[in-house]
Amino acid sequence: MITAPRPRRTVLRIAAFAAAAVLPLAMAGTASASPLAAGHGCLPVALDGVGQDLGGFHTQATLSSEGVPVASSEAFFAPGDLVGTMLAFTGPITFTPVAGPGTLTAQVTGSVDLATGAFIATSTSLVGTKQLKNVTGELTISGVEATDMSFTETVTGELCR
Repeated sequence: MITAPRPRRTVLRIAAFAAAAVLPLAMAGTASASPLAAGHGCLPVALDGVGQDLGGFHTQATLSSEGVPVASSEAFFAPGDLVGTMLAFTGPITFTPVAGPGTLTAQVTGSVDLATGAFIATSTSLVGTKQLKNVTGELTISGVEATDMSFTETVTGELCR
């Protein structure tokens, strides 16, 4: 058991990892560093991503906290109704940690503006595996896709255990 406070940067990395539910929650740090360390609590999510639309509504991205990669994501979306330039979509996005067991899959619903590439999606449910199986909360993913099908995104929200 670690009793000394961790340096701020280390705590931020650990909190971002845990908040994204991509680091085993058992490794979230000391009780003073995170409410999840005690086994229960919530943490805010604030991650940046860069990725690629692989076509067919299949995407892959790398998520980072303060420039440090903490997870990858892969999504398989299904297109919905097109209203003007706005195309609705739904589907799963799975977050996989750089280190540690478990994944977190968020079912999302969202839309993309086909004229600008701007997109936003919100989770409707979360399902974790292994050490992430009891994670709950909500995530919002927003960003912009470029004409070369690369994209940048921000993942925000709150995850609890």
